[in-house]
Amino acid sequence: MINFTILNMSLHVQYIRIIMERKPIVAGITHGDINGIGYEVIIKALTEPAIMDLCVPVVYGSPKVAAYHRKVLNIANFSFNNIRSVEEAHPRKANLVNCLGDEVRVELGKSTPEGGHSSLAALEAATADLMKHKIDVLITGPIDKHNIQSDKFHFTGHTDYLKSKLSAPDVLMFMLCESMKIGFANDHIPLKDVAGAITIPVLMHKLKLMNRSLLQDFAIRGPRIAVLSLNPHAGDNGLLGMEEKDIIIPAIAKANEEGIFAFGPYSSDGFFGSGAFTRFDAVLAMYHDQGLGAFKVIAFDTGVNFTAGLPVIRTSPVHGTAFDIAGRNEASGNSMRQAIYTACDIFRNREMYDELMRNPLQTQKIEIHPDHVDELPPEPENYDHAL
Repeated sequence: MINFTILNMSLHVQYIRIIMERKPIVAGITHGDINGIGYEVIIKALTEPAIMDLCVPVVYGSPKVAAYHRKVLNIANFSFNNIRSVEEAHPRKANLVNCLGDEVRVELGKSTPEGGHSSLAALEAATADLMKHKIDVLITGPIDKHNIQSDKFHFTGHTDYLKSKLSAPDVLMFMLCESMKIGFANDHIPLKDVAGAITIPVLMHKLKLMNRSLLQDFAIRGPRIAVLSLNPHAGDNGLLGMEEKDIIIPAIAKANEEGIFAFGPYSSDGFFGSGAFTRFDAVLAMYHDQGLGAFKVIAFDTGVNFTAGLPVIRTSPVHGTAFDIAGRNEASGNSMRQAIYTACDIFRNREMYDELMRNPLQTQKIEIHPDHVDELPPEPENYDHAL
């Protein structure tokens, strides 16, 4: 007799039940800086009919400001459903919650204190609803990191603000596009401080965050992570720096010991230039511009910024306020649209992951007589990725 271990057929039952019980995703979207391209990219993203099939969009902003942008951009075939709170959101319309007073003033293309105040007001309102589970995901419009600074906001951007607000131990800045997922060991710090900020514990923690996110948020089984070097030519055996030998290589080895499939370190120029990044599920860069330069060449108009490690889901377009083209109807809505799609996809992936973790599949042994082996269904190819 032959013993086989097979997956319990409850996988199919669990999947069907999850699909049947799905509720509409409520997607909160902050308007960002009112003097930039925030409203332009939001409106262009929400004109895509598929958005309404995927989620209930709720913009946190101002009807007055939205109307101003619509008029300047000459957008006649779009309107917001103005509501007082997210509970009033219409499931088939682009909803807008007013977060500002009537005296708000728009000065297109300028960085003003009013722009910073308006950005923060929308962010605070959306974050409060997110923490109360009134919205399921948060998509943040681009802000000016200078004019938003105040006694209420003293962070380098959305990521640090949400990390503090949600008391997250650590987060990972994760840039996503169709062909690449890239995270950063360090993001918004001066280049002169990068080498001192790279340690084995830091790299280990980022690799764990990335690995968990790939499993939980993107449903990737056995993810393969490439780790970039800090120095040119991966340190050239210590000739150009010792960080690879003393820190990065030991961190990769330790990650492997803990079941994380990490490889490297790879010199970034050859890694991106040769297209080697396509052979990995994700990449860990040592600093901000090392990864973002290559990423934005590939996906400037379609890339998405995702904050891994938060207990909630937050995405944003990869571009900034673009004051120089504000009001000219030249901005693309693709990155904002992809940010909405990605947030909803991650929400569904987490639902599935959490359900499967609550009800792990049981294995059972069955006895098959040799004469009946031919009756077994064929095992799928690449079995580890079949689920």
